[in-house]
Amino acid sequence: MTPVSNLQLAPLGAGDLIDRAVRLYRRHLTTFLRIAAPPVVVAAVGKVLWTISWRSLFAASENDLLAVYAVLTVVSLFMIAGGYVFNLVVMGGAARNVVANLLWGEPVSARATYSAVRSRFWSLLAATMIVAVWAGLSVTVAFIGWYSVVVVVALGAFVLATVTFPVVSAIAGILGFIVASFVALWLFFFMLGRVAYVPQILLVEGKGVWDSLGRSFSLAKGNVRRLMAMTLFITFATYSALMILVIPLGWYGYLNGIDPTPWNSASWPTWYAIGNSVVDPISSILLTPIWMLGLSLMYVDERVRHEGYDIELLASQRLGEVPDPSVTSPFGPAISIDPRSLPPPPLSTSGRVLGLS
Repeated sequence: MTPVSNLQLAPLGAGDLIDRAVRLYRRHLTTFLRIAAPPVVVAAVGKVLWTISWRSLFAASENDLLAVYAVLTVVSLFMIAGGYVFNLVVMGGAARNVVANLLWGEPVSARATYSAVRSRFWSLLAATMIVAVWAGLSVTVAFIGWYSVVVVVALGAFVLATVTFPVVSAIAGILGFIVASFVALWLFFFMLGRVAYVPQILLVEGKGVWDSLGRSFSLAKGNVRRLMAMTLFITFATYSALMILVIPLGWYGYLNGIDPTPWNSASWPTWYAIGNSVVDPISSILLTPIWMLGLSLMYVDERVRHEGYDIELLASQRLGEVPDPSVTSPFGPAISIDPRSLPPPPLSTSGRVLGLS
C-alpha cells in the first residue's frame, strides 16, 4: 500500500487508466464476479427462456400451448432487458464502493455495493434510463456524421473517377470511408462522454439525478481519447473472452454433426442453442467490472485534473473530516455520507488514491 506522502497524483493517460483498472480487477476478482453475477444471471435466464419459447412458438400445434409460449416470449424479453438495465444500475452502485476503496482503503464487497444500490435505487434507475436515451441519441448523431462524410466522399470519388484512373478513385474512397468512421466514433464518444460520470456523481457526491447530469457535462472535458481507448480495449477483451467460450462449444457441436454457423441457427438442437445463448452473459460477468472500474478511475482523475481533488484528499487523510462550513461550492465533496445507510469513511488511513501498487 502506498504511503500518503508518496501518492501518485499526476493525471492519468489512457494506458495508465487501463493498467490500474486491470490491476484493481485482479486484486478483487472474486468480489467483482459476485457483484456482476446477479443481473447477468437474470439476463441469462431470460435468454434461455427466449430460446426455448421462440423455437417452440412456431412448432406448437395447440392454441393453449401457443398462448403459453407467446407469454414466455414476452416474459423473456422483459427479463433480458431488465437484466441489462439492472446490470447498469449495479455497476453504478459499485462506483461508490470502488471510489471509497481508492480514497480511504474501504474494503470492496458485494454487500457494500448492493447497500449503495438500495440507498439510491430509483435515482440510479432514472439516471440509467436517461443515459440509455442519451446513448441512443449519440448513436444517431454519429450515424448522421458518418453518412454525411460518406456521401461527400462518394460524390468526390465519382467525380475523380471521371478525370483520373479508377484505382486512384478507389483509394480515395477507402480513405474517405476510414475518415468517416473515425469522425463517427469521435462524435459518438464526445457525446457519450458527457454523461459518463452520472452514476459516480450520484453515489459519491450524493447529488440528485438532474444535478448529476449537469455536473457530468461540466466535468467531462477532454475525455474522448481516453474513453475511446478504454472502450476499444474492453470490446477487444470481451470478444476475446467470447471466442474462448464459443470456439470449444462450436467444435463440440461440429463433432456431433451440428453446423455451428449463425445462419444455420434454425437447425440447431435446443441444447446447443441454449448453450450458445448463455455464452454472452458469461463473458459479461467477466468483463463488465473492468468497464465500471475504468469509469470510476476516470471520474477521480477528472476531479484531480479540474478541481484539485488530490489536495482535498491529502488534507482529509492527514487531518480527518473537515466540519461542514455551510458554504455552497461548485465542486462536489470528496465523498458524501448518507447517515441512514452508508458508513462514514475512516478518519485516517493509508491513502492510495491513484497509486495502486
